Amino acid sequence: MRVAVLGCSGSIGTQTLDVCRRHRDRVEVVALSVFSSTEALVSAAREFSVPHVVVSCEDHAADACLDGLPEGCELRVGAEAVVGLATLPEVDVVVNALVGFAGMHAGYEALRSGKTLAYANKESIVCGGDLLMPLVRPGRLVPVDSEHSAIFQCLVGERHEDVARLWLTCSGGPFWGRSREELARVTAAEALAHPTWTMGPKITIDCATLMNKGLEAIEAHHLFDVPMDDVSVLVHRQSKVHSMVEFVDGTTKAQLGASDMRAPIQYALSCPGRWEASADRVDWWACEPLTFEAPDTATFGCLELAYAAGRAGGTLPCAMNAANEVANAGFRQGLCGFLDIERIVSRVMDETSVERVESLRQLDEVDARARERASAVLSEVAR
Repeated sequence: MRVAVLGCSGSIGTQTLDVCRRHRDRVEVVALSVFSSTEALVSAAREFSVPHVVVSCEDHAADACLDGLPEGCELRVGAEAVVGLATLPEVDVVVNALVGFAGMHAGYEALRSGKTLAYANKESIVCGGDLLMPLVRPGRLVPVDSEHSAIFQCLVGERHEDVARLWLTCSGGPFWGRSREELARVTAAEALAHPTWTMGPKITIDCATLMNKGLEAIEAHHLFDVPMDDVSVLVHRQSKVHSMVEFVDGTTKAQLGASDMRAPIQYALSCPGRWEASADRVDWWACEPLTFEAPDTATFGCLELAYAAGRAGGTLPCAMNAANEVANAGFRQGLCGFLDIERIVSRVMDETSVERVESLRQLDEVDARARERASAVLSEVAR
């Protein structure tokens, strides 16, 4: 299996390379990309003897460390070059570990080229699901997110018409149980201390606001072809039940395992088969009790905003996602408070004219307009 890892220096990317490292007899890494982490790129390219690499940030195209790339390795630069990796003839599987809206074009071209797309870039489905899903051939779109991988596994051998509800589990993040008054005072450092998962900074803040679970609900709506209101969120603090599927006969199937992203990453590469574990096994004799609660959408309003965007459909999820990316970054930079993320997203959604999704160019324009408006609102908040 010949694999391209887009975003190889991030949390998902590095764990993907760990899976590839453990299964060298099954996987050949043939292409890698980073935004600006050129030293990590060179290290991985040398370890795996990779023939194709891309640095998407042009400011890092001449980094001295790039002289250390292995002999014969082709280096290309720019966002378009990342998309090009997804269509290389020698690539069988594209692992899309890019962060945010930027990953949509690569995912689209991977599917259009007939590649298998193992994607952790949920924003591409949230924003462009209406365009991407019609391109999917059977077995060619495999989720890497732990929740969607769980549902994907629970649905093996089942009929679509027998599905009654999808249950997306949620850790609740670092602030579960706090009031809005308490949330108004939290810092980015506190928000980045996730209780059970180690992730990149953007997604970690999204988990703290519960926006991540809202994005995942929209993703599940597209991926599994179910109405938004048939996707329910269940707060499960222990992060051992990764999600569940409820069927019309009242039976519920769940997928359980360690809080380790290497397990769903590996399944995305191995399915429908299974390889020897890359993640630690759970000692179920010693496991703490498993608990479940309903989400508190009154306190964590981003979850309800995402559901509203998903129900409306069209270009609204794209605008919502863009506003969230701007507000999320603003909070991490100290430009706004935690609750301002929700306020900024809500303002942009209220001001967005919802249109039917027609093209990637249209979504690029919607994304740009929403970012511009979100940045303006962020500036108001920061004053």
